[in-house]
Amino acid sequence: MSGDDDSSGWQLTESDPGVFTELLKNLGVPYIVDDLYSLEPEALSALQPLHALIFLFKWLPSTDDEPSNQAGEYDIDFPGFFAHQTVSNACATLAVINALGNIPSLTSGTQLANLLSFTAGMDPQTCGMAVTSAGWLRESHNALSPPSAISLDGLGLPKKTEDAYHFVVYIPVLGSVYELDGLKPWPVRHGDYEDSNEGWLRKAREVIEARIAGYPQGAIEFSLLAVRDDPLPAMHRQLEAARQSGQAAEAREILSKISHENSKRDRWTFENSLRRHNHIGLAHALLLALAKAGRLQPAIENSRKLMRERIEKQRNMVPVDMDED
Repeated sequence: MSGDDDSSGWQLTESDPGVFTELLKNLGVPYIVDDLYSLEPEALSALQPLHALIFLFKWLPSTDDEPSNQAGEYDIDFPGFFAHQTVSNACATLAVINALGNIPSLTSGTQLANLLSFTAGMDPQTCGMAVTSAGWLRESHNALSPPSAISLDGLGLPKKTEDAYHFVVYIPVLGSVYELDGLKPWPVRHGDYEDSNEGWLRKAREVIEARIAGYPQGAIEFSLLAVRDDPLPAMHRQLEAARQSGQAAEAREILSKISHENSKRDRWTFENSLRRHNHIGLAHALLLALAKAGRLQPAIENSRKLMRERIEKQRNMVPVDMDED
């Protein structure tokens, strides 16, 4: 979440699966992050094993520091890892670290392993300070942030308050579903779950569904991401087994899935490369050329029309389908 507090060099990041997946790769973690458009069992089954949910929402200040009975209860004796957000703009990476720190038998790179070992036993505030003081982690975070080269300071323009968005994590820990929010004093426990059927995801769906219900009808100020195992190694093992057993049709189906997954990774890589490049010079040159050709104003009007149509389309969509059977 962004705000008026000191960012300590942390930059804003996007809620994008490609961004989170590359961050996990830089941390040496064999997981990926995928967008979730539904929490129905059928949609989730293809993503198993699923380790955590990362929820992005429009943040509103609350006068009540205590969660309501319907929103869980603080667990001051939380047995896992929990770090406070102590600087602005770090909530995306902090959400990832809060999730990874509670995954049993986590495989990670040396730097992350050392960080989690170093912060073991720290109180949430001190832990958060240690995490956000890690220069290598801040560099990995900022490497995926779009460059900012425009400053409106000194132009005498009125200050505009921008909407703030915030990331929190929902994760299973020792038989209970927890909400890890770096802006709250303690983890929020949302109750036990059963290992049968959907397991912890059923309880998580109930909690997220109740949270989304607090938004106006048709609101789109949230998104949901799933932290899951990288499916490619398992797909390649399945392909090899299908080929050895002579199951040609099954092998072709698996190859199609592998191709789709690789195409998605290629798109993420391309988009992340664009995030690292400053396109302001190119945009200025294009606008100047359009203006000289007398085509700038028609292009502006057409863009406004397309944006209005896109906004109207989004308002008529339900990004996360929470209806239960």
